[in-house]
Amino acid sequence: MSMNKPMPAPTEISAPFWNALKEGVLRIPHCTACGHWIFYPRRHCDRCFSHAVEWREVSGEGQLYSYTVARIPTLPDFADEMPQKLAVVELDEGVRINTTLVGVDEAEIRVGMRVKAVFDKVRADGATLLRFTGAEKDFPARLDSTPEALAAATDAKVTAEIAATSVRQVRFDDEAAMKSLVSDVFTPWSSKVVVDQALIDEFARLSGDDYWIHTDPERAAKQSPFGGTIAHGALVQILQSRLKMPLGFEVTGFNNMVNYGSDRLRFPAPVPAGSRIHARARVKSVEKLAKGMQLTLEVTTHVVGNDRPSVINDLVILYM
Repeated sequence: MSMNKPMPAPTEISAPFWNALKEGVLRIPHCTACGHWIFYPRRHCDRCFSHAVEWREVSGEGQLYSYTVARIPTLPDFADEMPQKLAVVELDEGVRINTTLVGVDEAEIRVGMRVKAVFDKVRADGATLLRFTGAEKDFPARLDSTPEALAAATDAKVTAEIAATSVRQVRFDDEAAMKSLVSDVFTPWSSKVVVDQALIDEFARLSGDDYWIHTDPERAAKQSPFGGTIAHGALVQILQSRLKMPLGFEVTGFNNMVNYGSDRLRFPAPVPAGSRIHARARVKSVEKLAKGMQLTLEVTTHVVGNDRPSVINDLVILYM
């Protein structure tokens, strides 16, 4: 999930709605003069025009009024959510709310189906979005979809998968065995790392590259073509070392292993601040040299959900 996704901006009028969502509660305005429920939030009743309006907690249950499935992201930052099940839900109180459905397959969605509220925390500051799922679904009422939580969950999953997978051991001096690793097929995806603004700022401090497109979110929001700050390409390349990648093989028998550089290094797509990145790899070539065995590993790093890589790195490793 990218932190550059447009988020609701609470106002003086709507703040009670958003603050309640942080607590895992749905509150909407109610007119004490005529008993009418109101949404979107207003200072007055849209039926009798009374200002006798108060916020009341509701159950969050209702029915699906309408929906559509979006398969192409409206912005690149939403690529990790495709396909989105966009919906209008009519609460039992009669008001209708724009939302998204979670925890339901497309084949299960029916206009008129009963639904219930799900409170999805999407930022570390507690910002929460209201989503809905099927009323009969055994689905959590509260989610943590912050980039940090999603990355941690994936990291644990990939770690378990790697531990449970048998790894082929190949001696570095067995030329035929080493060359058999060459493939056009990439590995499964690695674990994920969150590239947040704090990490970008720390890299800027260490590297001295403090160009505003990386370090000034306010200016970048106004002037950058990316809608916000982006990570340095070199930072994203370095973060490959933090990704747990299921290569499926282990080179053995060598005395020393040297990162010999890169045959090719490209930065085709930006990494917006707050994005999750992951990578996959393939052995591109193996060459026997006088000093040892040289393996070129093509590593492509992507923002989660993006087909276009953010970094292409032909990493050259020398085993001696």
